[in-house]
Amino acid sequence: MSSPCLIIAHRGASGYRPEHSREAYDLAIAQGADAIEPDVVATRDGVLVVRHENELSTTTDVASRLEFASRYRSQIVDGVVVTGWFTEDFTWDEIASLQCTEPMPILRPVSANYVDSPVLRLADVLDIANESSRAVTVVIELKHATHFARLGHHLDQLLERELERAGWSREDQRLTIESFELGVLLACRERGIGNRRVYLLDAEGSAADQVAEFGAEAPTYEDQRQLDNIRELSLFVDGISIPVSLSLSAEGDSLIRRCHDLGLVVYTWTVRAENKFLPDGFRDGVDPRAFGRWEEFVDSVLATGVDGVFSDHPDLVRSRL
Repeated sequence: MSSPCLIIAHRGASGYRPEHSREAYDLAIAQGADAIEPDVVATRDGVLVVRHENELSTTTDVASRLEFASRYRSQIVDGVVVTGWFTEDFTWDEIASLQCTEPMPILRPVSANYVDSPVLRLADVLDIANESSRAVTVVIELKHATHFARLGHHLDQLLERELERAGWSREDQRLTIESFELGVLLACRERGIGNRRVYLLDAEGSAADQVAEFGAEAPTYEDQRQLDNIRELSLFVDGISIPVSLSLSAEGDSLIRRCHDLGLVVYTWTVRAENKFLPDGFRDGVDPRAFGRWEEFVDSVLATGVDGVFSDHPDLVRSRL
């Protein structure tokens, strides 16, 4: 049975296993997560792969693979210069040969010990959800949609194709689509993709699709959180998702109430237990790897009335419900 507040395993149980690995997703389901969250980006041949970013070196062993050394390069992604190896320069067969690695090995040494875990496609994660003995929601985050569209990869189209191949209805009750870019959510809405579509609103900055369209005049995420804009958003999306720091603020309290009045769900990200990630008032000691006063932190987040919590440690959130 689902909890009153949805527990969404952030990149799987990524506090214990390398993010977006099969082990992370399997553990998240075993720990009682209501939902698993794959971030998706595209390969050169249009396959949706599960990575937090299109740059591969922080979460795979690509840097150690001599056969791919020549693909190391720099490019601008959403207005930022990024250097490394990019999914759009690889076919799926090539990426399938890579292994997941822990991006924070010093902070999470236990997770860093897990090796021999191949990179997954979105289709693989959908299969994991299907294999579960209970219903598990899949919260798919579409990453860098404007960047990929410039390359000819429209993520809404690729997603529609992936769902069809996997035998999933576009309107499957287990399917939630989210993005920091409203444009791709609207495209998914037009295609009827997703039981829910959720707009990610960061604390500051502007969405890449808004900057691409309006340049320096692009509205900020703060602008988009204002009442009139939230009211307009409620006509096109089913919910919003905000940083946990914002959800715990006075602005967040007002925003959550306004969204609920408009019939929008509100998710928040990311609940982690390590001191490194906890707000000052919830840390315990000086070791960044140690778990701090996470019980109080989780309780404070749940008390905001949000409808869903993204967590690297889904078992800990489960224990407070």
